[in-house]
Amino acid sequence: MPPMKNIRNFCVIAHIDHGKSTLSDRLLEFTKTISARDMVAQALDNMDLERERGITIKSHAIQMYYKHSDGEEYTFNLIDTPGHVDFSYEVSRSIAACEGALLLVDATQGIQAQTISNLYLAIEHNLEIIPILNKVDMQTAMIEEVADQVIDLIGCKRGDIVLASGKTGIGIQDIMDAIVNRVPAPKGDPKAPVQALIFDSMFNPFRGVVAYFRVMNGTIAKGEKVRFINTGNEYVAEEIGILQMTQIPKDKISAGNVGYIITGIKESKEIKVGDTVTTLSNPCLEAIHGFEDVKPMVFAGIYPIDNDDFEDLRDSLEKLQLNDASLVFEPETSIALGFGFRCGFLGMLHLEIIQERLSREFNQEVITTVPNVSYFAYTKRDGKKRINTPNELPDPTMLEKVEEPYIRAQVITKPEYIGAIMTLCIEKRGLLTKQTYLTTERVELSFELPLAEIVFDFYDRLKSISRGYASFDYTPIDYRASDLVKLDIRLNGEPVDALSSLVHKLKAESLGRKICSRLKELLPRQQFVIAIQASVGAKIIARETISAMRKDVTAKCYGGDISRKRKLLEKQKEGKKKMRQIGTVEVPQKTFLDVLKLD
Repeated sequence: MPPMKNIRNFCVIAHIDHGKSTLSDRLLEFTKTISARDMVAQALDNMDLERERGITIKSHAIQMYYKHSDGEEYTFNLIDTPGHVDFSYEVSRSIAACEGALLLVDATQGIQAQTISNLYLAIEHNLEIIPILNKVDMQTAMIEEVADQVIDLIGCKRGDIVLASGKTGIGIQDIMDAIVNRVPAPKGDPKAPVQALIFDSMFNPFRGVVAYFRVMNGTIAKGEKVRFINTGNEYVAEEIGILQMTQIPKDKISAGNVGYIITGIKESKEIKVGDTVTTLSNPCLEAIHGFEDVKPMVFAGIYPIDNDDFEDLRDSLEKLQLNDASLVFEPETSIALGFGFRCGFLGMLHLEIIQERLSREFNQEVITTVPNVSYFAYTKRDGKKRINTPNELPDPTMLEKVEEPYIRAQVITKPEYIGAIMTLCIEKRGLLTKQTYLTTERVELSFELPLAEIVFDFYDRLKSISRGYASFDYTPIDYRASDLVKLDIRLNGEPVDALSSLVHKLKAESLGRKICSRLKELLPRQQFVIAIQASVGAKIIARETISAMRKDVTAKCYGGDISRKRKLLEKQKEGKKKMRQIGTVEVPQKTFLDVLKLD
């Protein structure tokens, strides 16, 4: 085992697309952790989806060895983090396992919202920050302006900033020296009671769940009995080891080092990110602080296109959950869509990724209902109750109030887009709390917004009104009472449960009109009149009518008495009346997907 003074644990924090995975590739090449023959772009991103979208979905960890100019060999543990806001809890646990952070800023774009939110997380954990300007080899790089932004943000000296290029390898030697000289060696006592933090887990179909941990104190040996403090479960450490491009088994791992543990667990629910591992022979008295259960923020129904595929969809979701413990689901039924699952996600990107993975990895094409958030309803009889779907909302006569989740949104943009962004946030029931000029060309706006308002089209509209120059990040704050009503969509008087939604009273009418006119375009005409209505309770607030298809029943009459034609038309009229009484409207599956694409 390496001596503790020669271990360096660090992570890389950056906004999406600032070159984090590319820089990691260069570090792996420089330390010869990966041979030139095996090298691929984004070596630590092992999902096709990650490579295509250029984002890190699952965080990764890898150990490298570096011989410094002082003749000593150092062990570097790089704990990679996802950059997207939906995965911020994973980021916080990865940061807690480190002593230093490489703050990566794109020299062509400057500081973005997520860079700042992850930087604050790192500062809270007292990490040593090494600022790096990436992509300095590009012609559009604004090295001096972006360096000034970094100095204003973290108060470092100009000489502390490392200039680098993940693509061409400029500055990699400087980064290595900075890690050795500036990141502190881990503290901890190898002989103390065992205390290790789980910062990630993955599922291996042959071995079960593999947990990645950082040993804070003590020494864990292979074959020892271990306990997970927050879940209370006990297991035998069948295998422990260190993480390189493959897992390398070891006999023991001591304080300060990072590794993996396999205990034969087959269900990912039993291992939780942020939990503390200890041994039964030398147990610690308290868990590492900061553990929390990951709470889903956005809920949506996922239904198979063909109802016969329900069991296959259940198997697929269970396998996905082994790899992604933040996905939660439970069975539910819908009159319109049949049997399916109510799923909880960390955010809209998480929902998109799960949908995409279901399609690619399991060949499951699914229908997703309107995404919504969870609310708290207060009734006169039962008190407080959590509501995950609009259909669970109690009867309005029994309802005292409904509380919805609020978030603090942080938008960084150029000054010329402030007006348009403020208009968008006020339209989404937002409240401006702070406006700060980071530099003359960059302004930070803070809003308090209901989470339900950003679930739908907020991010797309923000990008289009700012021409892509606004970056966005959010954190949940609390639940607040709001004047919410349940909007039902009815076809010939029958409510369609898959299109129900909880909306603010002031927005119900405009949204109802939009959905009704959209359905009028999308629904095929029938032999009878279809009434499309939007209602709040018993009150109809919008209506569209699809007229009946007219079959020309008089076509076979040529010449003759008019009374023959009239008789046929009267007969048709009677038939239409009867049809309308018993006619149910068939809604094509594609319509559900298209209705949600409102402007």
